[in-house]
Amino acid sequence: MSGGVDSSVAARLLANQDYDLSAIFMRNWDTRDESGSDKGCEWEKDWEDVQRVCKSLGIPCSMIDLSKEYWNRIFQPALDVWESGSTPNPDVWCNREIKFGALLEHLPGTSWFATGHYARKRWSSHGRPRLLSAKDTVKDQAYYLSSISEQGLARALFPIGDYTKIEVRALARKYKLETAERPESVGLCFVGERSKFSQFLGSYLKPKPGPIVDTTTQKVIGRHNGLWTYTIGENAKISGQAMKTFVSYKDPLRNTVYVVPGSNHRDLFQNRVICQNWKWIWEDSPPLGISEPTGIRAAVKVRHRQETEACTAKIADDGTLIIVTDEPLRGVSPGQVAALWDGDWCLGCGVIIGSGNRAPQVQNGFEQPRISKFPVNTKTRKQILQ
Repeated sequence: MSGGVDSSVAARLLANQDYDLSAIFMRNWDTRDESGSDKGCEWEKDWEDVQRVCKSLGIPCSMIDLSKEYWNRIFQPALDVWESGSTPNPDVWCNREIKFGALLEHLPGTSWFATGHYARKRWSSHGRPRLLSAKDTVKDQAYYLSSISEQGLARALFPIGDYTKIEVRALARKYKLETAERPESVGLCFVGERSKFSQFLGSYLKPKPGPIVDTTTQKVIGRHNGLWTYTIGENAKISGQAMKTFVSYKDPLRNTVYVVPGSNHRDLFQNRVICQNWKWIWEDSPPLGISEPTGIRAAVKVRHRQETEACTAKIADDGTLIIVTDEPLRGVSPGQVAALWDGDWCLGCGVIIGSGNRAPQVQNGFEQPRISKFPVNTKTRKQILQ
């Protein structure tokens, strides 16, 4: 339980059933670890809310300190990625490494593990767990769960996956839960809500100033303090320009941020996405045909709250996974996560290392997933894949 309304309602729904329940609150980050003072302990308010909800439900609760695991498995690797110029997605990997990793390592192997994620799980005809998108397509969090292992998914329960956010909030009021009116939380899993995230990162990463170049004129129109201060697709917020400029590319070798005028410039859109370190949830059963020259048909997301886009995917000779979308995607950013779907079934994910024709920025007997058939221009698809 996190102290929010979603996990509170998940606990209440389970309390209505015949389960032997206990709650766990994870302490993942403490501002005192940064400042050395007793100020700014954001997790304490969350822990208080968890205790209040559990008291009203009559279930025991405990806190587990996983801040060391967060630092070693999530934050430090993420810092390395930011420093390299890419943009990591720690929330995806903390589900694999922390919630469905380090935390499960502390729990009895026979226990179920329920969370307040907006996602669903169904069992295949061969008894293997499938991760499915939630009923609420806006709040759906299957993308954030796309890296978890089959073993972790098998033990998971998602009690609110068949509800919308509005319905969850209504249930919280119906059951008079203490967190019923708690505002939505927004922020990275390990730092909570931070209004000035680049300032936070600046306390860990040394400034590395460089130019900001308008690709349409090849003129330097500004300066940055480090590639990690910008994300591809976002507003660059450079004053003195005739129109808003948006980040189209970051070049680690030249330490340069490239921008284009307008939010719909063609340089912001890509059809081809290159991924490495791909993780299939069914690790031993990748989709049939994924290594064939023509690849498979699927659907892809490259960020949360994005509708899936029909695509073709194949594993290249060098082991990378190449995704070619039917329609271009905006703001594809190296370091972020791309996840594949078969309908509402999430198959797995990998780290984006390149897009378009640009070179990658980083070098480094069971049922098979059924891949939906989408209409496709075969000639165009083969040309892009090649």
